[in-house]
Amino acid sequence: MKQLRKPAFAALAVLAAALVLCPAVFAAGEAAADGQPALYATAWSLVPPLVAIVLALITKEAYSSLFIGILVGGLFYSNFQFEGTVLHIFEDGMMSVLSDVSNVGILIFLVILGAMVCMMNKAGGSAAFGKWASTRIRTRVGAQLATIALGVLIFVDDYFNCLTVGSVMRPVTDKHQISRAKLAYLIDATAAPVCIIAPISSWAAAVTGFVEGANGLELFIQAIPYNFYALLTILMMLGLAVLNTDYGPMARHEWNARNGDLFTSGQRQEDETGSVSSKGGVADLVLPVLVLIVCCIIGMIYTGGFFSGTDFVTAFSQSNASLGLVLGSVFALAFTIVFYAVRRVLNFKACMECLPEGFKAMVPAILILTFAWTLKAMTDSLGADVFVDALVRQSTGAMVNLLPAVIFLVGCGLAFATGTSWGTFGILIPIVVEAFSETDPGLMIIAISACMAGAVCGDHCSPISDTTIMASAGARCDHVNHVSTQLPYAMTVAAISFVTYVLAGFVRSPWICLPVGAVLVIGVLLVSRNADKKRAAQ
Repeated sequence: MKQLRKPAFAALAVLAAALVLCPAVFAAGEAAADGQPALYATAWSLVPPLVAIVLALITKEAYSSLFIGILVGGLFYSNFQFEGTVLHIFEDGMMSVLSDVSNVGILIFLVILGAMVCMMNKAGGSAAFGKWASTRIRTRVGAQLATIALGVLIFVDDYFNCLTVGSVMRPVTDKHQISRAKLAYLIDATAAPVCIIAPISSWAAAVTGFVEGANGLELFIQAIPYNFYALLTILMMLGLAVLNTDYGPMARHEWNARNGDLFTSGQRQEDETGSVSSKGGVADLVLPVLVLIVCCIIGMIYTGGFFSGTDFVTAFSQSNASLGLVLGSVFALAFTIVFYAVRRVLNFKACMECLPEGFKAMVPAILILTFAWTLKAMTDSLGADVFVDALVRQSTGAMVNLLPAVIFLVGCGLAFATGTSWGTFGILIPIVVEAFSETDPGLMIIAISACMAGAVCGDHCSPISDTTIMASAGARCDHVNHVSTQLPYAMTVAAISFVTYVLAGFVRSPWICLPVGAVLVIGVLLVSRNADKKRAAQ
């Protein structure tokens, strides 16, 4: 009982603090003159997601923490009116986000991927791949490097990356006693950080769409060497694997994994496959995944007009990623069913049974995603984007050389609080282009890169980020465990990236700043490894 009371008291304490601090603001209990809520476009607009994040980290429970954050946002919006709060949460929030075409597409993609993973497991493809890989990947280092390599290769889309890498590499990492938390980190760190430096990706398409009055793709490519957070995150992963060191909560998870406990704490999210076919082979996993990759790429360029005469790069830059992934995954699902039936490793009835099982496996991710989207809707209705827009515009006239570092921090904070990188791009990139396109184009490139890096960093750290949620789902790892274990690594790279952006504002050369950041990352890892050796010797 005591263990249950502490999180409950912590949740009540944070909620009470948020509510006690607000009566002075709502003394009149009325909306602003223009019909907006009293707290519209103020610092209070960022309180609801911060409440949810703090509660999640304190209580280690995501669902109630997210809902309390949503509740605070509804109360702020309605000026603490009961009816207005309920209607805003469910009508303007939850029902609205679940009727959004793009969000529905993501949920359909999740369910189809869950069904395909279930089929691969029942057909024996995952087990066969695990046995095959174990003869070629003989060490924990090799298993981690293989996971990183696969994550880098699947650079088209972060959602696709998270779920595909997780389903393929889980048997391999489990075999080598790598914790699910470590697998989730490797998946998460090769999703958005890789997509944001890949010119042909859904992320590149999103960024170029926010650049007005300039060649967005050209600016994106020029900004890649300055995207210090993404590049240094990849270096951090490689260093952790090669040097065989960990620190923070991840060290405990890895130690437990070596002793047979892959999960350490929290609810186990293991694959419920039931009976497994003895006829399955490596091709029963590899071929459906390859078909999925090809079909999803074709689906994305189809939505961008490639088959109507548009060139490949333009088609990709204007593609509808959500619709493209749904179309691609549907065709891949149909191929998988036919392929297994022809090979007689899984009959049609068994394939159909995998549909509800796959949906069931994805329910935790779907529920957290729904709450996270609703929380973002609460934040948007409170004018968080307007507040940040005004804040950044006020600071553009001073400290010009420090602006890349400042924009990086603002991007981190906004993406962390709202859980969205793309929303952060939409707010900050137009401001940067407008402020520097005519006066200082060189600094504009650095500032755009700082915006992208900050957005990815905040998204990487945030418990309410859809990419973070997908990484947990892909690794079948407890979501709060994933967040708490990867946070020290992400914060380390963020601190080093901030230093490199300060330096970049003055020297304006990535070939000086990037090596400095790399040296700092390697230095941190070497210090961590030496500390491990000292502890082992004691």
